[in-house]
Amino acid sequence: MHLFYQPDSISQLTEDDSRHAVKTLRLGAGDSIAVTNGRGTRFDAQITKADARQCAFRILDEQYTPARPFSVRICVAPTKNIDRIEWFVEKAVELGIERISFFFGQHSERRVLKLERLEKIAIAAMKQSLQSWMPQLDEALPLEKLLPTITEGQRFIAHLPADAPPEHLFSKATINGSYTVLIGPEGDFAPAELSAAQQAGFAPVTLGSNRLRTETAALAACQILNLKNTEL
Repeated sequence: MHLFYQPDSISQLTEDDSRHAVKTLRLGAGDSIAVTNGRGTRFDAQITKADARQCAFRILDEQYTPARPFSVRICVAPTKNIDRIEWFVEKAVELGIERISFFFGQHSERRVLKLERLEKIAIAAMKQSLQSWMPQLDEALPLEKLLPTITEGQRFIAHLPADAPPEHLFSKATINGSYTVLIGPEGDFAPAELSAAQQAGFAPVTLGSNRLRTETAALAACQILNLKNTEL
């Protein structure tokens, strides 16, 4: 079944989804679809008007999926090549993530980030993976402004120092937590940023012995925390 996202009205699809349903998927009146509001509710519905601008539907049934008992928030510095951060957003949403925040560090090469395209990518990934929760995406802030806003939950900063590495994220995190992980830019965190993060309550962790690209490290942290909370 095709899943569509409609955060507001529960009687018609957005213009983009209407066009996709009617023009691309060639759905017509009487066809069955699923619609989510991105806040945990999924509706089983039937198209009543196959209009490429305003595809209307009626709800037949609804189910609510509770939020996960843990939450993952990745705070990541945007990469110089925006394709890489777009890849991270898509894959993180598919794997499962509650929030993605962006920040600019001292070594960041990219200083401008527009959320509109990233939000579209996140929506597409949510629909592709048949999820009912839309992750929150935050506007980019300088790191020094972001740190004071994060005061709760288990907080980590991923860093691979030259000397003895810190504890691995998988071992450091405890199950059913509210996690926030800082992932630095391509030039890594500046020493002053590492110090400021630790003073703000972020514990240094490693993601493994290999040096990872920014987007790879962000996705690895996301998957490590998902795996930590998987019942085997």
